[in-house]
Amino acid sequence: MDALVVEGLLERIPGRGTFVARPRRMASRLTSYTEEMSRRGLLAESQTLLARREQAGPGVARALNVSEGDAVIHWRRLRRADGQPMCLEDAYLNEVLIPGFLQSGMPTSLYDALESRGLRPTWAEDSINADVANDEEAEHLELTPGASVLRHSRRGLSGEKVVEVSRTVYRADRFTMWLQVGAEG
Repeated sequence: MDALVVEGLLERIPGRGTFVARPRRMASRLTSYTEEMSRRGLLAESQTLLARREQAGPGVARALNVSEGDAVIHWRRLRRADGQPMCLEDAYLNEVLIPGFLQSGMPTSLYDALESRGLRPTWAEDSINADVANDEEAEHLELTPGASVLRHSRRGLSGEKVVEVSRTVYRADRFTMWLQVGAEG
């Protein structure tokens, strides 16, 4: 019972007894892919497919709060879990906020690299939808074209500063998105 009290599943009230604790509700901390896979007991791996400076197109510019044509970093990675393809991720970063990013060697974790610059996202706007894989996505993810995928778009902010915009395509047969919603009551 002591272990269950430590885990917060039970609570002791002196003079009354031990009771099942109310569930704790709190907003989830944004986690990196590496942290999320580790939490699930899987080994995260990442293969950089593209890392370059580009000019922001209209959608990326709007999402990053920069002007169209401004310099952005486009980082495309194939992400694996326990050696199996899990997702294909395109991250866009405002080059002005992270000077020298491409020259410093690509980090293992984007969120760790942003944290070292005081820019780790503290909150995000996410959208998730079901879709089918196109030919290129299917090839990278080892799927048949037209297989089901989850499309996850994120606009990550540190305070009020947009630090990353990403589009990730997950294998729907290997990934479940978990969200914590609702206010503490």
